[in-house]
Amino acid sequence: MMSISEKAVSCMISSVKLFSYFEGMKYLLLILFIIISIPSFSQEAALSYKVYDTKKQKAIAIDDIIKDMKNNDVLFFGEEHNDSIGHMLEATIFKKLNEAYPGRITLSLEMFHTDIQSVVDEYLAGLISEKNFVKEGRAWSNYKDYQPLIEYAKANKLPVIAANAATRYSNAVTKSGLDILKSFPKSSLDILPPIPLDTATGRYLEKFTDLLGGHNMGSMKVYQTQNFWDATMAWSIAKSFKTTKSNKVLHLNGRFHSDEKLGTLAKLQKYSPKLNILNISSFSSEDFESPDWGKYKSLGDYIIITDPSIKRSF
Repeated sequence: MMSISEKAVSCMISSVKLFSYFEGMKYLLLILFIIISIPSFSQEAALSYKVYDTKKQKAIAIDDIIKDMKNNDVLFFGEEHNDSIGHMLEATIFKKLNEAYPGRITLSLEMFHTDIQSVVDEYLAGLISEKNFVKEGRAWSNYKDYQPLIEYAKANKLPVIAANAATRYSNAVTKSGLDILKSFPKSSLDILPPIPLDTATGRYLEKFTDLLGGHNMGSMKVYQTQNFWDATMAWSIAKSFKTTKSNKVLHLNGRFHSDEKLGTLAKLQKYSPKLNILNISSFSSEDFESPDWGKYKSLGDYIIITDPSIKRSF
């Protein structure tokens, strides 16, 4: 006959076994739920966006964009920063590009700054924690939207460019204009585009002026900051073709930076005129059910319209 203490130990062991059994079943059910849910999620996602080729003037699939990249070097994805479906498509396109052109893809991001490139590289190499990466890399508040891209790059050993200019430089330009960049030490200029920088005129300036609701000296300095961002991202992309083995780049930025092939895209064409560049303009629109593609045709090579009824980021 077991003593009271032996009974207690026996009951404890039985409880642990029972707990382990139910915990195992819980995780098994969770895995099964994910597997079962993937097809329905994919079907729902496919119904929440539409893709249009402005040159061919017809609706296409994402795979058609991937095929078009065979003879092109850079694909701009002009996003709306709070569009959840747009972010999902970015990750999808990145994965499909790597599958079609394995080991030849570099990811470039407006969302990280040139001065933390080493932090990005350290995280991709598995040398620092994600917590340190997010904190010291000054990740955007909606980092979860870009996390799948970073993790895919890390798992597949693909380069990621921290492409944009740090806020301290942007603030200096907004306060004092582009000429202030000449005053920074060489150690700073090493992570900035070559100066002097020009300020785009014409259509880009018209669009920016309309966006800000008019022209004044204050808005002109803000516009110079916009040009500074464009130049930094374009220079970062151009430089990557000399510093990485990959020969195709997927660059993500807010769509104002690349719509109508202006902004960052136009700057890149100046830095690297031999590059073949395609651009996507992706946004949510109330005419999702029956879009007027004609009014969007000037925005890019491809237009992606997402369903405004789908939950947004932030």
